[in-house]
Amino acid sequence: MTRHAHVKAQVTHRFKASPERVFDAWLNPEFATRWLFTSPTSDPAGRRMEMDARVGGSYTIVDRRNGTDYIGDGEYEEIDRPHRIVFTFRMAQFSEAIDRVIIEIKALESGCELTLTQEITVPHEDSASPKQIQEMLAAYKGSTEKGWTKMFKALEKQLASHQ
Repeated sequence: MTRHAHVKAQVTHRFKASPERVFDAWLNPEFATRWLFTSPTSDPAGRRMEMDARVGGSYTIVDRRNGTDYIGDGEYEEIDRPHRIVFTFRMAQFSEAIDRVIIEIKALESGCELTLTQEITVPHEDSASPKQIQEMLAAYKGSTEKGWTKMFKALEKQLASHQ
C-alpha cells in the first residue's frame, strides 16, 4: 500500500523588477513558457502552456526534454495581484500526488522579494522505514529548492531582456 509523507520546500529570491511584473510573469502563458518548469535541455518547439488564470481555473504545462514530454498541471486556488498566487501542482506521469505552491511577493525599495513555499506530498510504500522516509523527504525538498532556484534565475534573465 502507498502512503504519503509531507515536507515543505522554500526559496526566496529578490528581483530588480516590480512586484507587478514578477506577478504577471506567472500568469502570462507566453511569458511563462520562457522560464516556468523549463530547463537547459528543454526543446522550445515542444513547450506548450494552457492557462485559465483565475481562481478555480486550471493550467497545463508541457515541456519536452530529450524527446520526452513532461506534463504538469493544477488549479489556481488564490490570485491576489501583485501579492500572492496559490496553486496545486502534479505530474501525473510520475505520481497522482498533488502539491500546493504558494507564491508571496513583497515590494522592496528597489524591486521585490518573492518567497515560494511548496508543500510536497511524497508517496512511499508501507514498508519504508522512518529513516528511509526522512531521506526521501530531504531529497525531495533539496531537489525542489534547487529546481526553483534555477527557474528564478531564468525568470530574472527573461525580465531583464523584456523590459
